[in-house]
Amino acid sequence: MTAKTVLVVDDDPKIRLLLRRCLESDGYDVAEAAGAADVRAAFQNPPLPDLVTLDLNLGADDGLEIARSLRRDHDVPIVMVTGKDDVIDKVVGLELGADDYLTKPFHIREVLARIRSVLRRADRGGPTHPDRLALPMQGHGLMCLDGLTVDLDAMSLIGRDGRDCELTTADFKLFAAFLANAKRPLSRDRLMDLIDGPDWTPLDRTIDNQVARLRKKIERDPARPLLIKTVRGVGYMLSQQAVPQDHRSASTF
Repeated sequence: MTAKTVLVVDDDPKIRLLLRRCLESDGYDVAEAAGAADVRAAFQNPPLPDLVTLDLNLGADDGLEIARSLRRDHDVPIVMVTGKDDVIDKVVGLELGADDYLTKPFHIREVLARIRSVLRRADRGGPTHPDRLALPMQGHGLMCLDGLTVDLDAMSLIGRDGRDCELTTADFKLFAAFLANAKRPLSRDRLMDLIDGPDWTPLDRTIDNQVARLRKKIERDPARPLLIKTVRGVGYMLSQQAVPQDHRSASTF
């Protein structure tokens, strides 16, 4: 398989060197750019970059303008890696078409994880992708899990007391991802890939917080979760398999 090429755009040679070494050790080919002229040159001859990491602080050049130009002229994923941590900068960057946004100082493992995630989503522009995990599809009807009743068609949850539980769309997508992959450890990166879409943006990367919110709604004791378990060093796992409601009812006779 041909290695992906990442164009690192940063006016700090130390940052470029750090990212180059880490990306190359992870199997990527790396090109460097210190400013807008270097970026233009990188897209004039093949092989063209498969992804761009972009700093917004580029001295005389405007990183946001570079992002705007890239998005206008090229269909290339952009991960902003920048010292600008203001929310407005994040929103503007994302609205210009950036696929993710990290602020300095960063942990290189997180940068690599974000790049892998963005490239996987870009690769899924084709009909299939082996790294894509299944989500429950509509038409599965009512499912039961530890006294909870999940209606996959209506995207609703009935609690153990028979009352409706309020789940946001993001909550339900996360719950559905766990239901479809029960008893299978899922990393935070994979969970984010599963539930991305119109209701999920790169600003919503606090998957731990969303898991905590979901636990409050489905666990008997959120302080001691038994359904969504933490898998140390990996992520999370739904510990039980949901069953169709008719199957549960039949087994009681």
